Amino acid sequence: MDDLTFSARRASTAVQQPTEPTELDARFRTLVQSPLRAGILRYLSARPDEQFDVESLMQTFGRLRLDVENCVRELVDFGVAEMVPGDPAKYGAKRTPAFAEYLDQFLERRATVSSEDQSPSVQRFREMIGRDEKMLVVFEWIRTAAKSDISVLVLGPTGSGKELVAKMIHELSRRSVAKFQALNCAALPDTLFESEIFGYEKGAFTGAHDRKPGRLELANEGTLFLDEIGDMSLIAQAKLLRVLEERRFERLGGNKSIAVDFRLISATNRPLEQFVRDGRFREDLYYRVNAFAIRLPSLRERQVDIPVLGERFLKRYCAAQGLPLDSKAFSREAIELLCAYHWPGNIRELESTVSRAALSSPGRTIRATDVEFLHASVPVAQSSGERLPSLADAERAHIVRVLEAVDWNKKEAARVLDISRGTLYRKIVEFQLEPDAKPSRRSREGEA
Repeated sequence: MDDLTFSARRASTAVQQPTEPTELDARFRTLVQSPLRAGILRYLSARPDEQFDVESLMQTFGRLRLDVENCVRELVDFGVAEMVPGDPAKYGAKRTPAFAEYLDQFLERRATVSSEDQSPSVQRFREMIGRDEKMLVVFEWIRTAAKSDISVLVLGPTGSGKELVAKMIHELSRRSVAKFQALNCAALPDTLFESEIFGYEKGAFTGAHDRKPGRLELANEGTLFLDEIGDMSLIAQAKLLRVLEERRFERLGGNKSIAVDFRLISATNRPLEQFVRDGRFREDLYYRVNAFAIRLPSLRERQVDIPVLGERFLKRYCAAQGLPLDSKAFSREAIELLCAYHWPGNIRELESTVSRAALSSPGRTIRATDVEFLHASVPVAQSSGERLPSLADAERAHIVRVLEAVDWNKKEAARVLDISRGTLYRKIVEFQLEPDAKPSRRSREGEA
């Protein structure tokens, strides 16, 4: 009887043993499915004799504090990392015999773009990376704005990632389960504004063969993003203001009032304060949309992030072409050339430049000669060691000279520069040229 019992127990053990590694393997695969957790695990494992606090890991990976804290906590709970108590606490690699085999297999595998990293939502979230202090501040602002339903105004030059910030706020907020609706106000004429944002009933106008819900209705319980809100006409501004005040609207051609609950995020590269003073933007709407402002720095203001973003775009290019992620790499001279450029097109221009350089390079290494810029050439140092001014520097200096000569009368400055006032406003925002003191009364009257 004892032999039978022993045999039964042994058989039971033999049946159960194969399931244990499978369950452990599944747990480990789930752990490293997150690109950030996998990246931190590789980083710590490559430096087994060092410990890192959350702040240093934030700067290394360019991610928000809460994300890094959650990931290192999960690694510690699983047993592949350890926390060293202190102020601040630090984290290091931990090698547990139970996970040694899985950890070795994980570290031996070539880093690839996981299905999570390829998903649109994570790509949008992860594209907002940076080590520059200005971007770390922006990340904290995004996290703060996501905690409430406050209206957010995202400011920044073209190509700096304003829509990405709006999507991050949406994905981090309680409204992430609902839809994110984006509308480009600059590309929408007044004749289509009502039908696009409010929707219309069947027969409301010629061609309205069926009912169509508007962006407001689709954004119910979600987020409405209005890009280039500074280009919205005064008529459209008045209609938007009424919706913001009443949180109700009517479809075009309908008489039923529809209640809507949405979170508004707006973005512009225009100087809205100046537009308010000029009467081109309603003051009451400005205070509605500008409850919480986030300003994005231009790429030349965060030069330390250029190599980081360049590497990200290069890996994305390789993944899109079906190549190993390490099949292309920048030379030191190419990185220096990228950092020296003034990037008038910001991140959007950097991505296209990296893709073009990767396509042009015949070998694995991208040389400086493979990098081609769409705008002015990179300034070359003089033989005396002094740096020649770039085209952007010269343009900025000339605009400042003209503005000061006309006492900051923008109408007169635009005439002297032979450009439109809208172009001048964009240059003032781009170069951050607002004077310390407000223009004189005479100059303001001259602008009217």
